[in-house]
Amino acid sequence: MADGSMVKAPSLRGKVSEGEWQARVNLAALYRLVAYYGWDDLIFTHISARVPGPEHHFLINPYGLFFEEMTASSLVKINLDGEIVQDTEYGVNAAGFTIHSAIHGAREDAKYVMHLHSDQGAAVSAQKEGLLPLTQHALTCIPRLAYHDYEGIALNLGERERIIADMGDKTMLLLKNHGTLTVGETAAQCWVAMWFLERACKQQVMALAGGRAEALIAPKAAQDEVALQIQSNAAVSAELAWPGCLRLLDRKLPGYDA
Repeated sequence: MADGSMVKAPSLRGKVSEGEWQARVNLAALYRLVAYYGWDDLIFTHISARVPGPEHHFLINPYGLFFEEMTASSLVKINLDGEIVQDTEYGVNAAGFTIHSAIHGAREDAKYVMHLHSDQGAAVSAQKEGLLPLTQHALTCIPRLAYHDYEGIALNLGERERIIADMGDKTMLLLKNHGTLTVGETAAQCWVAMWFLERACKQQVMALAGGRAEALIAPKAAQDEVALQIQSNAAVSAELAWPGCLRLLDRKLPGYDA
C-alpha cells in the first residue's frame, strides 16, 4: 500500500449489538493510543475487551495488523479458548491470548486487559526491586500493583492459574523480565492505569541513570497518604481524561471508529 492507506475491513456498524459496537470502538481506540505513544511492538502484544452479554466472548487484534491500523470493524471476536466466533478474513494469535484469557476468565471486573512490551516497562520488569516509590506516578501505582515471575513466552496454558494467583485483586501487573499489564472496568480505566504505570517506569529508568544510591525514596507517610487518596479518585479521573484521548485520536489517528 504505497499510498499510505490503511487496511480496511467491511464495516460492522449496525451488524452487531450496540454494546459490542461500543466495545469495538473503545478497544480500537486503545490500540491507536498505544501506537501514538510508541508503546507498540510491531504486531505483538495484545489488548482485549469483553463483549457485553452472557457469552464469554472477547475482542482482540487481527494478527498481522499494526496497532495504528486497528479499527472497530477489524477486531476479531473469540471465546475463552481463543477460537474465532465470527465471520472474518483475519486470524488471531491464539497463543498470545493465554494471559488475557486467564484474567478475563477469573476477573469479572476485567472488561479490558492491556499488555505491553514497552522499553521502559520491560526495563523496570527486569530490575530486582521492581517499581520503586520514587515519583508521584509510582506512588499511585504501587498500591494497585502485583508481580508475576517470568516462565518463558506465554504459550503454556498452565501458567494461567499462577498469573491469577499472583494478580489477586490488583489492577496492574508487572510481568518480570517481560512487560506491563493493566485491567479496567472501562477502556478509560484500563488506559489511564497503563498511562501512569508506563510513565512511572520511564521516570524510574531516568532517575536511576544517576545510580541507585542517589535515588530519593518518597517518605513512608507520603506513600500511605497517596494510597488513601487514589482510592476514591482513580476511576473518576480516568473517565474525565478519556474524552480528551479520543479527541487526540480524531486529530492524529482518525478512523479507529470505522
